[in-house]
Amino acid sequence: MTSTAFGAAAPAVLVLEDGTRFDGSAYGLTGQTLGEVVFTTGMSGYQETLTDPSYAGQIVVMTAPHIGITGVNEQDKESEKIWVSGYVVRDPARRVSNFRSEGTLDDNLVQDGVVGISGIDTRALTRHIRSAGSMRGGIFSGEAHNLSAGEQLELVTSAAGMAGRSLSAQVSTTTTYTLPAVGERIGSVAVLDLGVKRSTLGYLAEQGLDVVVVPQDITPEDLLALKPDALFFSNGPGDPAAAESQIEVLRAGLRAGLPYFGICFGNQLLGRALGFNTYKLPFGHRGINQPVLDKSTGKVEITSQNHGFAVDLPIEGSFTSPQGFGEVEVSHYSLNDNVVEGLNCLNIPAFSVQYHPEAAAGPHDAHYLFARFREVVLATKGETK
Repeated sequence: MTSTAFGAAAPAVLVLEDGTRFDGSAYGLTGQTLGEVVFTTGMSGYQETLTDPSYAGQIVVMTAPHIGITGVNEQDKESEKIWVSGYVVRDPARRVSNFRSEGTLDDNLVQDGVVGISGIDTRALTRHIRSAGSMRGGIFSGEAHNLSAGEQLELVTSAAGMAGRSLSAQVSTTTTYTLPAVGERIGSVAVLDLGVKRSTLGYLAEQGLDVVVVPQDITPEDLLALKPDALFFSNGPGDPAAAESQIEVLRAGLRAGLPYFGICFGNQLLGRALGFNTYKLPFGHRGINQPVLDKSTGKVEITSQNHGFAVDLPIEGSFTSPQGFGEVEVSHYSLNDNVVEGLNCLNIPAFSVQYHPEAAAGPHDAHYLFARFREVVLATKGETK
């Protein structure tokens, strides 16, 4: 693979598994990449999207037409690298215009080995995915662009889909590490890294918790041996039905009485740990403008989301956990399609949300959930604020 200098009209093509093709120009690295093609509706925060480990295995389409004008910088990264499998934009910025910029998005894509495509009708592509559903796809440029249409399509259709796929090992830490509490310490939280973002860890530490980040393959015994005061499961990529070992870790923590907070993938795993099912959404929720209703307050929160799977529960009523954890209710749901966006356990100190309350690029409507977690931890310890 090689890089293509910005402005060069090296041809590229995006091929979907249904045979649909979009011709454009190479952007970032030239070569070949495969993944699930999904769209995100955020008009800002592209660097946070690219460095979110939850996007591993996905070719991300930006619905906003102009991308790259603010460049990139070290501070806005959510992890150490770009995780997307490929990147699709309509009009990449010709120059960077922001005082915080430390480099260009194009150079960053090349540096992190991301094959992209620009100059295609992303509106038409988004409408197609919204009608037909997210599907496998591939970007082909450079020598890969010379493959026949049939050869390119065969590569796409032979690639692994997202359903049934476990990706936590690709994005998780391999060693345990700790971030100290900020301010008055109230205890410690074990964070299962399924693709955790930097901002999440910082917000947990700001609640007075020592943040002990552990690998995704930790055993229930090793987790409990750390004697944490609470448990947190992060966002991450993949199918929750393929995360059996992580689900067993969560069940062990719940049985031990640990207060639990999960976001995104952590919400889906709480649902499965309680004994409920999950399912794949047709095209998922991705972007920073997703409306969610908080049933306890009646307030609408505008949220940041990135998920292709959801918990399978009705949004009204309470339900008995098949795994013996008592009653459970849906606490939040999407106002776009009534998808479950949060769970609240009525008999154990556990709750979760499907969206991202830590969203560094905004919005920040749901940031209060970190303070709520602090209150749950203190209440479980018999203390007050």
